[in-house]
Amino acid sequence: MKDIPFHGCATALITPMKSGAVDFAALTKLIERQIEGGVSALVPCGTTGEASTLSHGEKRRVIAHTVERTAGRVPVIAGCGSTSTALLAILAREAEIDGADGVLCLTPFYNKASNEGVYLHFKAVCDHVSIPVIAYNVPSRTGLSIDMDTYGRLCSIKNFAGVKEASGNTVYASRVLSRYRSSFPLYCGSDELTASYYALGARGVVSVLANIMPERMARLCRLCEEGKLSEAAEEQLSLLPLTEALFSEVNPIPVKTALCAMGLCTDEMRLPLCHMNSSTKSKLLYEMKKLKLIV
Repeated sequence: MKDIPFHGCATALITPMKSGAVDFAALTKLIERQIEGGVSALVPCGTTGEASTLSHGEKRRVIAHTVERTAGRVPVIAGCGSTSTALLAILAREAEIDGADGVLCLTPFYNKASNEGVYLHFKAVCDHVSIPVIAYNVPSRTGLSIDMDTYGRLCSIKNFAGVKEASGNTVYASRVLSRYRSSFPLYCGSDELTASYYALGARGVVSVLANIMPERMARLCRLCEEGKLSEAAEEQLSLLPLTEALFSEVNPIPVKTALCAMGLCTDEMRLPLCHMNSSTKSKLLYEMKKLKLIV
């Protein structure tokens, strides 16, 4: 097993906004809340962080701010994505310059790619930085899934450091773990499957739910790592209704709505993301009240 960037719960941080700009004061409070809640890493500028609607400069400032405020207490894994491999490599290098401990890089999207193209895509990024590079496999967003043999080729790259597996396909994840769990870490990218993936050999989760309940997600990961899988299963199942509500509309619309209801930030987003409809919002708030997150 290669040295891994983190294990346990990494939070896929939202990017709070106010009056059309990034709300850095709210971001600071969210970062502190996450660290106090016991999470193992922070992931700014990913899908949950609305990276696709942030400007180049905003992404750099969000990553640099997260690094500065975290101050080495937990690793910062910067989200990076582009339809251009050359630009992705630049984004990853800038994240390294700005102090990130690793980068989480999307597979090619829109362009898609052949298996050879996917390999060369990640190799180019790995060659451009010295920090760990984690692949992000999320076919629902990109229309592409990493081939099993491609993982084998990526293993030979020194700073290739694992995959965030967000296909939601447990059979696919099982195949990756069956072949490569001793070579690199697999991180669950679907909150509702965290305990299941851990049981198969995953090393952690990149969690949306942790934005709301960092303590509970950190506890779930600890239970899994301690081999207390029955307790972990109970914890996972108790969180399922809220998890489902958080994905009742496109992420990060519900999680931002939830954090606004908790008074932690506004629910401001950038188009094409927009406010929740009344029906799904009511269900989300109902589940939050059941867990005493709001009154």
